[in-house]
Amino acid sequence: MPGERLYCTTEFGIPNSVAQTMLQTLPNAPSLIDQTYRQVLEAIADGTLAPAQRIRQGELADRLGVSRQPVSHALHLLKRQGLVEESGRQGLRVVPLDPGRILQLYQVREAVDGLAAGLAAERVGVRGVDGAEVAALQALVAEGIAFDAGTPTPRLVRADIEFHRALYRLSGNSAIEEMTAPLWPHLMRAMAAILPTPGYAAQVWCEHAAILRHVATGDAAGAREAACAHARSASALTAERLPVAEQAA
Repeated sequence: MPGERLYCTTEFGIPNSVAQTMLQTLPNAPSLIDQTYRQVLEAIADGTLAPAQRIRQGELADRLGVSRQPVSHALHLLKRQGLVEESGRQGLRVVPLDPGRILQLYQVREAVDGLAAGLAAERVGVRGVDGAEVAALQALVAEGIAFDAGTPTPRLVRADIEFHRALYRLSGNSAIEEMTAPLWPHLMRAMAAILPTPGYAAQVWCEHAAILRHVATGDAAGAREAACAHARSASALTAERLPVAEQAA
């Protein structure tokens, strides 16, 4: 439609909310395509729309309270991102998870997370950061440690992502968050499959706490190693559990 933007207005195209995603009725607004895209993206990223799940445009439009046009535009954008694909006569579906591709992304994450944690610690060590930024990370960790077996998976995923994005911001290198933004929806889908593993969410937040302890004391080497170890741990469990989760689905 003339004058209408076709791209999501969220920061770097990545969901910001740490609240559980629900497909909610949307208001009729000029950015309706943006809003539709954002909600469907979030639902795919956090597992509300599961890998390989069929997408019926009419049902999705009804659920969101919009016409089919913004849904069609949103799905077109998601196809370009590799999150939605054609599925023969069934129409569209959420792209199934590819364990090999996810492991490649975790290799990238290990390098990037180690860099971000080290830079963040260096900034703290030379007092180049507002104490409120560290306090905000500490609050996220405290919240994460309080999660239990009843915490919804979408909330686990979003809290996890928010910790890492906050750490990226603390690094002082804005290119890190910009470069990793397109990868997060794909990683979040894997996290949604893995985080419900009994005891794993608690382990994740213990590892987050360890990263933050090194950052808060200005220990750059320790922060880098803790962040890399965290990424390696996630990668190893993903390699072990993701094929099982996919078969169960």
